[in-house]
Amino acid sequence: MSDPRSSALEYAHEQKKRFLDELIEFSRIPSVSTDTERDTDVHKTANWLVKQLNNVGLENVKIYPTAGHPVVYGDHLAAGTEAPTVLIYGHYDVQPAEPLDKWDTPPFEPTERGENLYARGASDMKGQVAATLNAIEAILRTSQLPINAKFIIEGEEEIGSPNLPEFIKEHKELLACDFALNPDTGMIAPDLPTITYALRGLAYFELHLWGPSQDLHSGVFGGAVHNPAQVLADLIAGMHDEKGRITLPGFYDKVRDLTQDEREELARLPKGEAWYLENTGAPELWGEEGYSPDERVGARPTLEINGLLSGFTGEGAKTVLPAYAMAKISCRLVPDQDPDEVHQQLLQYLEEKAPATVKWEVIIMASGPASISDRSSPWALAYLKAAETSWGVKPVFKREGGSVPVVTAFQEILGVESVNMGFGLPTDNMHGPNEKLHLPTWYKGIDALIHFFFNLAN
Repeated sequence: MSDPRSSALEYAHEQKKRFLDELIEFSRIPSVSTDTERDTDVHKTANWLVKQLNNVGLENVKIYPTAGHPVVYGDHLAAGTEAPTVLIYGHYDVQPAEPLDKWDTPPFEPTERGENLYARGASDMKGQVAATLNAIEAILRTSQLPINAKFIIEGEEEIGSPNLPEFIKEHKELLACDFALNPDTGMIAPDLPTITYALRGLAYFELHLWGPSQDLHSGVFGGAVHNPAQVLADLIAGMHDEKGRITLPGFYDKVRDLTQDEREELARLPKGEAWYLENTGAPELWGEEGYSPDERVGARPTLEINGLLSGFTGEGAKTVLPAYAMAKISCRLVPDQDPDEVHQQLLQYLEEKAPATVKWEVIIMASGPASISDRSSPWALAYLKAAETSWGVKPVFKREGGSVPVVTAFQEILGVESVNMGFGLPTDNMHGPNEKLHLPTWYKGIDALIHFFFNLAN
């Protein structure tokens, strides 16, 4: 007689075609959260998920309205109070598909070509949501779920999850858990499972500068009136030194040093300088002296200029001395850095460096702290073992350069860490044309999740 784990795996393998058919149905709905004309489709997707959660065998399935798009919830809590409870996160909204003419097949007509399923949202993150549901179904159809599971699936991740923190605060008891599972961070390569244990935070600003009361003739006034565009260029240039370090006062005071163990783990990542050059088209890499590219993008803070605006940018020549200049500036932050403190550091820098020839203002556009999880937690180790069983290789731990606000929300509001993993690949074209999901990786991911849920019980 087969043990429960083997029975669940066998069931999942037998149901591969149906699992794929359901994912195709899921991906066919154009749940673009940023497009108000797609609001009906977003709600249609939430209702589709309710049906799916019920079919899987979850209980207390419900759509919760928010000020924006709804949250879908469901749970299975039969394992008892001694068993751990996992809160499984997902989002059912997707990015806009434009430019449509760059797609080889229509973005909302899922198409299987070779080993991939092409559709908007197939990788980010409908495939990941489906994999967790498929794994739970495989266990429930063949035995008992050995842990307690709760699902929270939102419809606003692609627009910054504006209503999710408030929802979590209002439903803390409903969402209480031992840890969260976030399958939205992906893998380095199809043969290398990955656990993302740290995510950078964000502090995003607009810097506005004003000089003369209106645009001036540069021949008449140039040399006598300070050009705000020049001032802005000087200020921005001074925000880094010759070693690539950020010069805002006190910027590195709370930056946590990498341990030798972490540096050795990050060195296992199979990217290196050649990978970055190949995937960026840059003629040469740049960054903070003394750190590898992987360390720079995951474990060190940055300051980037995201956009500049000033003067005349149309076709032809116009000899103008602009009255105004603006820059969009983002700082990616690492654990222990405070976005509010970084704001004050930027203000101090400007107070010290900006000349009296201009007036200036800083506007905060977005902010959020970094997060870091314990690589030796029982939850991380349970997935480490599960992924190694499924892929046959030891997974790598990585730090992610971007931000995932829900991970911070879970940490700050619910007081729990997240296991960040997933089966999306760097080549999946997420957010771009011809988004795809690599199906062999996806099927192995379902197996890994089955192993993971059984590992948690032990």
